[in-house]
Amino acid sequence: MKTEIISTLKCSEYGFLSHPEKPQRIKNSYEFLHSKGEFIFSDIEKLVSENDILLAHTKKLYEEVKTGKFYEPDTPAIENIYDYALLSINGAITALEHCLDYKKVTFSLMRPPGHHAKKDSLGGFCYFNNIAIAVKRFLKNNAKKKVSIIDIDCHHGNGTQDIFLGEQNVLFISLHQVPLYPGTGLESEKNCLNFPLPPGTEEEKYLNTLKIAIDKVKKFAPDLIGVSAGFDTYKLDPLTQLNLGKNTYYKIAELISSLNKPRFAVLEGGYSKDLPECIYNFLLGFSI
Repeated sequence: MKTEIISTLKCSEYGFLSHPEKPQRIKNSYEFLHSKGEFIFSDIEKLVSENDILLAHTKKLYEEVKTGKFYEPDTPAIENIYDYALLSINGAITALEHCLDYKKVTFSLMRPPGHHAKKDSLGGFCYFNNIAIAVKRFLKNNAKKKVSIIDIDCHHGNGTQDIFLGEQNVLFISLHQVPLYPGTGLESEKNCLNFPLPPGTEEEKYLNTLKIAIDKVKKFAPDLIGVSAGFDTYKLDPLTQLNLGKNTYYKIAELISSLNKPRFAVLEGGYSKDLPECIYNFLLGFSI
């Protein structure tokens, strides 16, 4: 099965000084993946509305991002950031909808990331929560369906947990380093299952932990799986201290694929020069 990559290089048009969430993350990854000739590339569709965003976020946060009237050192009020944030949301929604409508495995290769954006606040390089908005939009029209979100970013997906905590038709799974920003996810709560990992965690321990998480997903029996695909668990990532290799991402994706459910993924973190190869290996395993 060929994986479809949803992307546009418009999202690489903005940046902020020496900020680690830089345009080259997308540009380099897009060019590397395109050169492989193994994937279907599609542009994003303009799908999101204000009402969709308000399914996951408060009006207050929506207006702050739209007007640029906020201050957060790690998540700067860059000119036109609202428009770029909408692109990233649309990438996640397009990936979800193409996954189901065309029975494809899909990946949104977009920025900014989203999993730290909570109902009422932005942070951690995230303005709106892309995967949460996409899933909320889906569930609004499919109230009897169930979705599992598997977050493999090195940082806890505190925003996604904040948005979905207590929702019976969503199971949130997060494997993440502790201690590390944002300092949450130390234990599980209701439908949000957290698997904190110490600095220096290597492939064997990580995959064994993921297998436990996958068993929880099997019991939940979701109709759809969304992956917050962060690649800052890589051993050379400058912001984190886990110790996974490039090929580990194939094995991670292979385990998720073994659930044999419709699935899509969205890019979260990953700041090393090897990000394109890490994504490539993940996508090979994701399409099995």
